Amino acid sequence: MSLDVPAYVHRLGQQARDASRLTGRAETAAKNAALHAIAEAIVSDKQRLSMENRKDLEAGKQQGLEAALLDRLELTDARIEAMAAGLRQIAALPDPVGAISHLDYRPSGIQVGRMRVPLGVVGIIYESRPNVTADAAALCLKAGNACILRGGSEALHSNQAIARCIEEGLKKAGLPSTAVQVVATTDRAAVGEMLRLEGYVDVIVPRGGKGLIERVARESKIPVIKHLDGVCHTFIDDQADIDKALKVAFNAKTQRYGTCNTMETLLVAQGIAERVLPVLGKMFLDAGVELRGCERTLQLLDGIKAAEEKDWDEEYLAPVLAIRVVEDLDAAMDHIDRHGSHHTDVIVTENVTRARRFLREVDSSSVMVNASSRFADGFEYGLGAEIGISTDKLHARGPVGLEGLTTQKFIVLGDGHIRT
Repeated sequence: MSLDVPAYVHRLGQQARDASRLTGRAETAAKNAALHAIAEAIVSDKQRLSMENRKDLEAGKQQGLEAALLDRLELTDARIEAMAAGLRQIAALPDPVGAISHLDYRPSGIQVGRMRVPLGVVGIIYESRPNVTADAAALCLKAGNACILRGGSEALHSNQAIARCIEEGLKKAGLPSTAVQVVATTDRAAVGEMLRLEGYVDVIVPRGGKGLIERVARESKIPVIKHLDGVCHTFIDDQADIDKALKVAFNAKTQRYGTCNTMETLLVAQGIAERVLPVLGKMFLDAGVELRGCERTLQLLDGIKAAEEKDWDEEYLAPVLAIRVVEDLDAAMDHIDRHGSHHTDVIVTENVTRARRFLREVDSSSVMVNASSRFADGFEYGLGAEIGISTDKLHARGPVGLEGLTTQKFIVLGDGHIRT
């Protein structure tokens, strides 16, 4: 019997909305108890999780998935333990729900403040890594939300096994099992149906490749928290400390190639290019990084490719780097404005005035001075964990942690006050 996908997804939405009323008012202790119980279930079910994960891996091999995707899909014992540890870490984070700020008296005598409250129901659509199922569920739950999780078809067995652990933990803590629902069909129509659940779902978070995120942004009738590209820049100013510049730029590219906060374009001020580029270029070439340079870069570095116009807009996610020599700070910021993706951009400089200008004028979700772009991460920012990165300007921007999964409402305290 074929599944009625619209009816099924509609039912998930209704159940999530009902559950969100309970999670929204749940005490911190109950939410933390659920997270610890889920972690215990994951550890005790390690053997079953591995067995279900092997089904996905075998199917992936038969479908010809690339080695990198198979690696992301695999749940080793260490990764299962890390999932459980992540849940416990989120349990240890402060609960943002109910926090009151800016509570001040007004001339009328009333007190006006703001209270942090859950978003309600969060829909998350993601690919490959099954550990996202546990991470996303934990963050949404700690922030008082219900969630609907739609993982990639390649991880169906793994995700459903994790879902059973989540359900077990929720029940042990006395929270509704429908607070976290993992879509149990691989039918792609389920994604389209989720994007039309505007009566039930408050926000959609896509995590995956550019194609998935573009589709979600195009089709969703629900607000979306997203970023499309990570075209991140490092600008070496002519007043940079060269040792710092070499360390920061090299780390920003080579610490890990396939992440959205990896540097994809290096900008170098012409006044320092002759001193820094030959050294840095050799470091990159020795590390196996393919360099694509502008005309001036080609004069300073041997054996590299000429950059094409499209290279300035490229998110390589690979050991490939575009390099451009620019006149000055203004030229660097103009380049970033034209070609950047508003994700993460860095300046290396000892000039405080220029650093402040860069911080103020570069319109990205993370802007850094003398630090690698690889720090653009929820854990590194002290958020504990993140649901993703947002380059949007409304609601959440940058790494989205617990606070980004809540919103605020105004509260007013009076004592029989009336407006005259």
